[in-house]
Amino acid sequence: MSFDDVRVEYAWPAAGAARSIGEGVASPLLFVGPPAALPDMASVAGVRLANILPPSRAAGYVRKTVTLDIIWIAAADTIEGELFADLCAAAGEQGCNLICETPLSALDHVAAAIPAALSAQLLVDADPVDRLVALAAARRARHAMVHDIARDDAMERIDRLQEEVARISRLLGDLAGQGGGLPGTPTGVSAWNDDSADYPPSQVRAPSRSYAVMPRSFVPEERTLDRQRAKMVRRMLRQRRMREQYFPADLFADPAWDMLLDLYAARLERQPVSVSSLCIAAAVPATTALRWIKTMTDAGLFLREADPHDGRRIFIALAEGAGDALARYFEALDE
Repeated sequence: MSFDDVRVEYAWPAAGAARSIGEGVASPLLFVGPPAALPDMASVAGVRLANILPPSRAAGYVRKTVTLDIIWIAAADTIEGELFADLCAAAGEQGCNLICETPLSALDHVAAAIPAALSAQLLVDADPVDRLVALAAARRARHAMVHDIARDDAMERIDRLQEEVARISRLLGDLAGQGGGLPGTPTGVSAWNDDSADYPPSQVRAPSRSYAVMPRSFVPEERTLDRQRAKMVRRMLRQRRMREQYFPADLFADPAWDMLLDLYAARLERQPVSVSSLCIAAAVPATTALRWIKTMTDAGLFLREADPHDGRRIFIALAEGAGDALARYFEALDE
């Protein structure tokens, strides 16, 4: 089947039409990719297919279609850089939600190419349930509320994830001695670089860190303690992985805690952590890990950091509040 074989009925909005979509109206979705790769949307309430287009024609279509709600990109890693950037820009201009499929090998490149301000979900080797969850989340994020007809297993799964992250945030806040939310953590973080001016006061920039390793003879006592603590955290992670040799892996799946431990160890080691590396550390399917990373970032526990040496990659780091809470947690374990 070719693109010319696809005929999707779609009513072009009149000039001056509202850019938002009313409650109870299905969210129009643009699928960017070959028609054969189109996911099954029959079981998703409130989403309808608006059109199927190749990447070369997608950005122009998005800018003309003021009521478009969701853009699904089938193989984001195969789209040329400038073309992909233009499509992301068009999605941002129209306030669309983005869903991108990519292999794990290209995850860091695709993640860095998507602006932090853009509402996006990444899928890696996604199964039908993952695709269903992504569509439901894209629909939900746009309207900020869901009717009972759309409250299927996918929506319940998203709710449980958000509740778990909120619980972790409260616990870390308690460990940090604040009793509530984490101090000095943002509600949303956009990409930045050292040349950025007028950094928004509502957001907290992670402190710059030098990843250069100092000679052992000149490492201060504090760095020695950090190395010892990092070894203990890595040992804890290895012990958690060893359980999988004796029990089913999904019996103890706890991606949020695994990622917190991995980022804390990397913080002590002064090493950057890429998106793909953090997905591996989560010990769950990559798409599930990506959903956790997004939720933890939205909750102010994780921060996006630009790679100062490679603009095609971003790092994930702990927010200051989360790092302080973990430090207090391990200090308590030492007592």
